[in-house]
Order: sequence, then C-alpha cells, then structure tokens
Amino acid sequence: MISNWQRLVRDHPRAFTVAVALVMFAGSVPGGMLGRLRTTGPSVWWLAVPVTGVAAVAFLWHRSRPRVAVLLTALCAVAVAALGYLLTPLLIGPVMAALYSLAVRTDRRTARAYAFTVAVVLVGAALIAEHGYAHPIYFKIINPFALVMLPAVVGSSVRLRRAYLDSLRARAEHAERMREEEARHRVTEERMRIARELHDVVAHHLALANAQAGTAAHLARTRPDQAQRILADLTGTTSSALRELKATVGLLRQTGDPDAPMEPAPGLARLPDLVASFRSAGLTVTVVTEGDPRPLSAGVDLTAFRIVQEALTNVTKHAAAQAARVRLAYSRDRLTITVTDDGDATIPAAPGPAAGFGLIGMRERALSVGGLLLAGRRPEGGFEVTTELPLRPRDTEETRNR
Repeated sequence: MISNWQRLVRDHPRAFTVAVALVMFAGSVPGGMLGRLRTTGPSVWWLAVPVTGVAAVAFLWHRSRPRVAVLLTALCAVAVAALGYLLTPLLIGPVMAALYSLAVRTDRRTARAYAFTVAVVLVGAALIAEHGYAHPIYFKIINPFALVMLPAVVGSSVRLRRAYLDSLRARAEHAERMREEEARHRVTEERMRIARELHDVVAHHLALANAQAGTAAHLARTRPDQAQRILADLTGTTSSALRELKATVGLLRQTGDPDAPMEPAPGLARLPDLVASFRSAGLTVTVVTEGDPRPLSAGVDLTAFRIVQEALTNVTKHAAAQAARVRLAYSRDRLTITVTDDGDATIPAAPGPAAGFGLIGMRERALSVGGLLLAGRRPEGGFEVTTELPLRPRDTEETRNR
C-alpha cells in the first residue's frame, strides 16, 4: 500500500499538492473553532478560514518556489496569531508543509534559518496579540516554536536519507559497471591467450611440416632412404600438431566437459624434442645452458618454451639459415633466453601490419609474466631474439586469482 501511494505521488505531483492544500483549507474550520482564545469581547471563528485559505493557495508554489511559499504561508500564520487564535496544526498547517518542502529541497543551513525566523516571528506575534486568553501563556510560545521546527528537522532527515540512498544506488551502479568491464577485460585476455596458443601451434607445425616436405621432395630421387626418414618425421610433426591443436581448442570447452583434453602444457623439458623436430627439417639447433637450472612456474615455463619455439619457427620460415643457437642463462631470479641464427634474416625488426604476429605474440607472452623481449638483426649477420623472464611471474592471471 505504501509503495502504491509513493507511486501515485510520483506520477501525479500536482494533483497531490492540490489535494494537500484542500485538506489544510478544510482543517481551518475546526481549527478556527478550537483556537478561539479570547474570553472577553466578540469571538469570530470564521476569520481564520479565509486567511488559512490564502496560505493553502500559497502552498501550491512549494515545488517551484519553496522560499516564496514559506514567506507567504508564514505571513498568513502571523495574521492568524494576531487575530488571537491559538496556533495549532490545523491553522498553521500550510507553513509547516512549506517548511518541510523547503528542508527537503535545500541544504540544512537554509532550512534551519527559515524555520528559526518563522518561529521567532510567530512567537512574537502571539505575545503581542490581545490579552484575555483561555490557555496559559506558554502555549503561545511552545506551540509555534515546536510546530515550526519539527517539519524542518523531519525534512532535513528525509533529504539526508534520500542523498544516502542515492549514493548507495550510484555505488551499486558503479560496481556493476566495473564488474561488466572486468568481465569484458577477462574475456579479451582469454581470447588473446587462446589466439597466441593457436598461432604458436599452427605456425610452428605448419612451417616445420612445409620444410620437411620440401626437403623430402628434394631428396626423393637422390637419397630415397633419407627422404623416407624425413617423411616419417613429417608424420610425427603432423600428429604432434593435431594433439596440440586439440589441447588448445579444448580451452574453449566448458568447465567440467569430460571430453576436455588433460594434456599438460609444454615447457622447457620438451626442448630436446623441439630441437629434434627442427633437425629433420634441415636446421641444426644447438642448446647451451649457463648457470644452474632453476625450477620455473608453469606460466613462465610455458612462455619460455613458446618463445623458443616461435623464434626457431621464424628462422625456418624467414631466414636462409643452416644453424641456430639457443642460450639459456639462469641467474638468481631471472632466466635469459637468446636465440640466434647465421642466416640472412628477412624478419623486420619492428613488425608492421603485414609482418604477421610472431614477434608481437612473443612480446605479449614475455610481458604477461613480467618479462621483456628484444629482437633485431645482428651486426655480424643473422637475427637475434633475447628475452628476460622472472623465475616466478609477477603479474599473471594465476597471481591475480590467489
């Protein structure tokens, strides 16, 4: 029922204001009869009715001009007090309602100033009115002051509560927007991660398969036995590509799907297999380890493997190289990986729109675990990719989820 009344007031504010004004005007009749205070001389009860009617009309401005409404209704209340009536809510209802509306729509200082001024004026008017009252004199002081200050206090409380509820609503809307933005950000990050995995898997294995197929076709007539071995390696390359592609596509499956692949993510432990696969494609890869190997987190281990894989794939695709060198340098808290080749590199140092996503993906991977990556041509010839990775990631998805 309360919500229905609130909805009615919100939808029809002018009709509600007119109804309140009519109720206050109707209350002036019993208010005039009950407020006759004089014990001597003529006592006319109806004089309070037209004065209160003017105050009720002035109350109609309480939304557009709340200060003017308070001043006009206060003047009518002073007139009622000067006529010798006891100031009851039935007679000064318009000024009380106007003060409440002013307190709701303005700040606390303005509401208090108007309420205190109106109370002082009403008390003064009641004290200087004619003598001969039926009620004690303190009624002329307590009634105006209490009845005028009460709506100002209640209106200020309502205004503060509304402001508090508005702030709660604003914070809730802000939190909802932040949740939506965070969700979109996480979706974007996941898409980028899957895109990098697909690129690394597809680009590496297709480039390797292309090189193996080309080498096998070249040796098919002169060295059929060696060509046969390369074709066997090609079968292993395509099988590995299918397995890794299935594992990567499995990232798109829903959680709890029984068909989701459970193959662990590759790491530097699979580096010998990676080197062997390039050897069958005609690229000799040498791996050099400096320092004591340190355990890596799963994210850094995967990142290191993918960077080496992509760097060697770029050597196969873009450089006329016969050999490549992979250097793993372990320090106290970092792993430095350097991949160099002796060929004529055609990979641009700053990849443009047509340069592919190899270098871009390697830089993104390094940054995702708090590392950095540099790539460019060497003065003595060939191409070099250098990355520094922390042994433990500093700003990864797994650390943010802890």
